[in-house]
Amino acid sequence: MKERWLPVGLVAGALFLVNVVARLVVRFAAGDDDDKQITIGLWALFAVGAVMVPIAFWHARRHPMLRVVADLGIAVVTACVLAVLVGPFVSGATPFGDGVGLVFRQFFYFVGLSAIGAVLGVLALMTFGLDHRSQSWKRYIDRAGTKPRRVVRR
Repeated sequence: MKERWLPVGLVAGALFLVNVVARLVVRFAAGDDDDKQITIGLWALFAVGAVMVPIAFWHARRHPMLRVVADLGIAVVTACVLAVLVGPFVSGATPFGDGVGLVFRQFFYFVGLSAIGAVLGVLALMTFGLDHRSQSWKRYIDRAGTKPRRVVRR
């Protein structure tokens, strides 16, 4: 059980940590400048997507795709819920202080850019032929190619 959920928790923690760092930068560096806050927030979302690329590459190399989608999906949604509901307290605000619409937008932006990063990581892995299925096919071809043929006599 620990082998399955520890990586998921670490991924969720890493994504949440990126969000917390961005919120601290906004709090101390941007002040009340809305343009700076938006810029830092967008860069933080792109950082979350960029973090997902190597994580998806590493995870999909070791596990079947269904498990990759489930594990990374759980990690992203968990990190997103933490970032949207707990993250505002780090920057000195409340989650629903600017309305429910902002909460939903943050959720969809976070999940969307995380999914884009994960898809890019998996596509890179598939391009190199290192994913779980490609490796299975390679082992099958190697095994089938070395097996001697049986001679049929009539």
